[in-house]
Amino acid sequence: MYNKRGNRQFRERQSTDPNFPIPIDRRGVRLTGEQIGDDWVDIPEKIPEIIVPSLKDFHLKPYVSYRVEEITVREFTAKDLFNYIYAAKIVDDFEKNRLGPDGTPLYPNEYEELTPEEARIRAEQTGTDIFALNEEGF
Repeated sequence: MYNKRGNRQFRERQSTDPNFPIPIDRRGVRLTGEQIGDDWVDIPEKIPEIIVPSLKDFHLKPYVSYRVEEITVREFTAKDLFNYIYAAKIVDDFEKNRLGPDGTPLYPNEYEELTPEEARIRAEQTGTDIFALNEEGF
C-alpha cells in the first residue's frame, strides 16, 4: 500500500510497529543506514557517491538554441556499409591483380575471413554502429 493511503492512525502504526503486516513503501529508494533502537545510524558504505565531472571553463552551453540549423543525415544503407567496409579493398585487389580465378581475394583481410555466424555475432554487439563517413561521403 502506498504511503499516502490510509488514515493517520494507520500510517503511525505502520511506521512504529515493526510487525505491522504492510511495510512502508519506499518506492525503490534504498536506505542509507539502520534504525538501532530510537536512533538512526548512517552507514557510510550505503551512501551513494555520485562522481560528476567538473564543467569549469567548459565552453559549450547546457542547451541547444532553437535558431540552430537543422541537420539532416540520410539513412545508412547496406550499400553504404558495403562501400565503407569492402569496396576500397576490392578495387585495390582488382587493380593489383590479387584476386583468384573465382574472384576471391588471395590475401583476405580480417572482415573477409569472418564466417557468416561470426559476422552476425559481431553485428549484434553493442557499439558496432558505424556513423563515421569516409572521404566519398559514405
